[in-house]
Amino acid sequence: MSLDELESLAESAGYTVVGKMEQVRDPDARYQIGSGKVEELAQLVKEKGAEKVIFDNPLRPTQAYNLAKATNVEIIDRFQLILEIFTKRATTTEAQMQIQLAKLRYDLAQAKERVRLAKKGEQPGFMGLGAYEVDVYYESVKREMHAMRRRLKKIRGKRVLHRERREELGFTSISLAGYTKAGKSSLFNSLAEETVPVDTALFTTLSTTTRLVTFSNKKFLLTDTVGFIDRLPLTLIEAFHSTLEETIYSDLILLMLDASEPDYLMEKKLSICIETIDRIGAAGVPIITVLNKIDLIPETEIQKKLEIMKEKATNLVPISALYRTNLEPLKQEVLKILSNYVRASFTIPLTKGTMPFMGWLYKGADVQTADYTESSVHVVFEANPSFAEKVRNRVEQEFHAKVEKIQEKGTTNA
Repeated sequence: MSLDELESLAESAGYTVVGKMEQVRDPDARYQIGSGKVEELAQLVKEKGAEKVIFDNPLRPTQAYNLAKATNVEIIDRFQLILEIFTKRATTTEAQMQIQLAKLRYDLAQAKERVRLAKKGEQPGFMGLGAYEVDVYYESVKREMHAMRRRLKKIRGKRVLHRERREELGFTSISLAGYTKAGKSSLFNSLAEETVPVDTALFTTLSTTTRLVTFSNKKFLLTDTVGFIDRLPLTLIEAFHSTLEETIYSDLILLMLDASEPDYLMEKKLSICIETIDRIGAAGVPIITVLNKIDLIPETEIQKKLEIMKEKATNLVPISALYRTNLEPLKQEVLKILSNYVRASFTIPLTKGTMPFMGWLYKGADVQTADYTESSVHVVFEANPSFAEKVRNRVEQEFHAKVEKIQEKGTTNA
């Protein structure tokens, strides 16, 4: 899986892969690979006319420097490749800043060694550092990181306000999560009737998109999030925390897997996703495991995969997001898990505040009936418990005196 995924990552970054090489041995301190393999690599680069070499393993600056010197081309590792992809695909200011912060953190950790190597002479991938003294470069990176964090904090503050506003309106939230390229954006488009970008490349989605959806008259907020990947660097998880926290604060996670992949790969990716959910602090959120792309496999294969995965995954639902197959059973599973809606009723008089209040109620609850008379309105509604409690408080605070009078006539109130 590792080299194949590295190739997919390279293609997502816009590279054409012209050759591969693998070695199984303990890492070499000087080159990461053995010196004999370095000679083979240099020959392969020359034969294929390669312009860059990408390592799946993390490289120290010294190793990258030595390899660049031996091959005369730039050498990067998996982390730098993922950063390249994120940089190209980030469309919002927040995503761009988060990526820049991750890059700065990476640079800071290796600053002293990179500066020392740069002073030894320019090599591919090591240009432009020679003019910096170590302490000047180090402090420059730290200052830039501090400024970036300050700006991100402001953006995060706005996100918190938006989330508090959604909670105030009583919306239950659902997050789409899963391995990159599993089809999250396709499912988001099908459920929300949206047209967010869908691509066969990895990491199409780097920023969250949230829309209001309705299942059987119940309103939910559905959020499309950044995809997970094997060995997603901790630096990137931390940098993307404000994006991933939409998953942490959701009431339900739809965890997507590609059912068309081999069983062992599905199991491995499921394990990676669960581990990532754990790392971002969302382990307690209920999960529905969505096996997507069933249109690519025969019915017998679907049943076999369900049998294999049922011991490892929770609440399995097979679907095709592209062809909207089995979306109704998926919605019913969502409703079953989020079935903590309560039914309540109240009667309030018609005043200047009644219609604004009713508008607010319709946005956050499933209003079953609203029977108007000349002087009052009797409402029966369903909502999640927190919103039902907000309704109770507003009815008592805004219409308290008059409600008490109606109570004397036997009306049941929320």
